Amino acid sequence: MIELTLKEIANAAEGKIISGSEENIINSITTDSRKSGENSLFIALKGENFDGNDYAQDFLKTGCAVIVEREIKSEKGVILVSDTKKALLKLAEFYRGKFDIPIVGVTGSVGKTSTKDMIACVLSQKFNTLKTQGNFNNEIGLPLTVFNMNYENEAAVLEMGMNNLGEISRLTNIAKPKVAVITNIGTAHIGILGSQQNILKAKLEMLEQLSSDGIVVLNGDDPILYSLKGKLPFTTIYYGISNLKSDVLATDIILGSDKSKFKIEINGEHYPFEVNTIGQHHIYNALAAIIVGRYLGISPEVIKQGVASFTSGNMRQNITKIKDITILEDCYNASVSSMESALKVLIQLGGANRTIAVLGDILEQGEFAEEMHRQVGQIVKTFEISKLITFGKDAKYIAAEAQNQGMEDVNSFDTHSEVLDYLLSCIEKNDAILFKASRGMKLEEISAKLKEHLEG
Repeated sequence: MIELTLKEIANAAEGKIISGSEENIINSITTDSRKSGENSLFIALKGENFDGNDYAQDFLKTGCAVIVEREIKSEKGVILVSDTKKALLKLAEFYRGKFDIPIVGVTGSVGKTSTKDMIACVLSQKFNTLKTQGNFNNEIGLPLTVFNMNYENEAAVLEMGMNNLGEISRLTNIAKPKVAVITNIGTAHIGILGSQQNILKAKLEMLEQLSSDGIVVLNGDDPILYSLKGKLPFTTIYYGISNLKSDVLATDIILGSDKSKFKIEINGEHYPFEVNTIGQHHIYNALAAIIVGRYLGISPEVIKQGVASFTSGNMRQNITKIKDITILEDCYNASVSSMESALKVLIQLGGANRTIAVLGDILEQGEFAEEMHRQVGQIVKTFEISKLITFGKDAKYIAAEAQNQGMEDVNSFDTHSEVLDYLLSCIEKNDAILFKASRGMKLEEISAKLKEHLEG
């Protein structure tokens, strides 16, 4: 972070300095009162179960300044505002304005984090690139990412998530991207937003601050996104695998057991690419990254190096092999489409051997919960998974639909220990096991205990 004075911060946050020198220097900003330092600023946010204002006084024992909603007595810097969350957003918008670098915004129902990481791998081959860490993609995480920007950065890739209308609008007001990437329009948060058209509307908020010479990069295999063709007031580039009308098309695809290969045409010449992780969905991520890289002037050969350097993040299709048992953990989030992608990878891993899918609830589906989970049950049967195990109330619809479709080896459980005990009783040599659910189902705890048993 570059240095800011307390006066600059107070003006940007639309607050009033009630103590401390306005010339005090700040070089780090946090929303965690435990992360204090000599020149640090704490923004006292309020949540459902906490009030950061309660910790501001303690922060000032070692920290430099605070932004609060109620007055506290201190000789150190205290800035009073009416709403600390709004102050955070305003301050991040001000800070972003100090940098004239291309920013890539990434959103979508599924795959935005891995797409963000893939794009960052490509851009990092040429530029000093800042990227969103983990899934710091909300109205707290994105500002904190922006505060990590410094004058050494030459580009940034920022992920934008949302639970409702208006959230991405507030994020893009900070980011002001030059490139907008939308991976797909799925059913995540459909229980809140009510329809895929509302999800599309929410995602398109990212274009509100897109620079006039910027581009929009969309998945051409997503029918909802492809329906926008010719309707957006920006240069729009589509990528795809099955939609032959896509501007950038992956061909000669080889989905191996440890990597994926494909070719694309650039300026009349065909270039081969390799992604060193499995799953067709990563080819989509690579296509988006290739388009962004070319737009920002990176050569195809250098882009190839960036794509090849990509690795999946923690709990995102983490593959381990223990005593001839292959375990695929994909427990970070879930939707119907991401369940389908994970099941495709399971089939690749299993080959001619048994495939076991341990599937949990897809959260935030609201009134659509039964419909969405039954869709997954149909997909499980279509892929001819050997054994289905479900965990959770809504996941029982996955089991019920799979059975309706004729699948016989189906079991449902209500606790982690029941799932683990059953797995230990039935797994065989060379089995491939998938753990997939929304993060709140904590399936990674089951896989971790399974690994312990296998290693012991």
